[in-house]
Amino acid sequence: MISPLAHVDPSARLGKDVTVHPFAFIDADVEIGDGCEILPYASVIRGTRMGTNNKVYQGSIVGADPQDFRWNGQPSACTIGNNNVIREHCIINRGFNSERGTFIGDDSFIMAETHIGHDSVIEGRCVIGNGVTIAGDASVGKCSILSSGVIVHEDCKVGDWVLVKGGCRIGSNVPPYVIVAHNPTAYFGVNAVVMRKHGHTEEQVDDIAKCYRHIYQSGTSLFNALRRIEADVDDSPIRQNILDFVRNNNFRLVALNKDTD
Repeated sequence: MISPLAHVDPSARLGKDVTVHPFAFIDADVEIGDGCEILPYASVIRGTRMGTNNKVYQGSIVGADPQDFRWNGQPSACTIGNNNVIREHCIINRGFNSERGTFIGDDSFIMAETHIGHDSVIEGRCVIGNGVTIAGDASVGKCSILSSGVIVHEDCKVGDWVLVKGGCRIGSNVPPYVIVAHNPTAYFGVNAVVMRKHGHTEEQVDDIAKCYRHIYQSGTSLFNALRRIEADVDDSPIRQNILDFVRNNNFRLVALNKDTD
């Protein structure tokens, strides 16, 4: 259903069973997949490619122009996967540093008044809390939770299965499977409760804890901590994810909470 009170550019491509409510705006050069719903006063701007079964709530702007002085009107893109919920008054800027531009994967819940900057990546199955601000060229790994009011600074990376407590300012990289809290943001332990709830075993959680004891509590350098992990923890995809994240992000991680045992 497309309301006659909505604006849908004739060149926009809409799939089957798409609902566009009154006063929504669908720009030229937009693709919207089957089963999507665009609520009143939401906008989908040129350069956006949206998959299936997404719901965009009132006042949100998907594919807004990049907020970066380096962008001078060159081609820019915003790619949205499937089964995402984008709540009220969110702004998602297009990206111009890569072909897919800003990217949001599948099955994420993005709460009200969130801002996702140009060329940022939300891998999928994430929960992004109310009022979260993610700057340009940042990334959030799969199955991570950013609680309300979190700020992620430019070029920072948050790994998979991370829980960031409310109000944190992320100015360094957050490795996979951890909880971080407070300001300055610090490591507070392993995200064990959420991971167990979603099927991770006790052995996997124990291996993660061993890895982070070497990284945060051994009193050695990160380089030596990684060597200890390779010697002490059995090889697995989880162990490799931690090692790769640290090495690929120039060993720049959030600090240790001084009260951690």
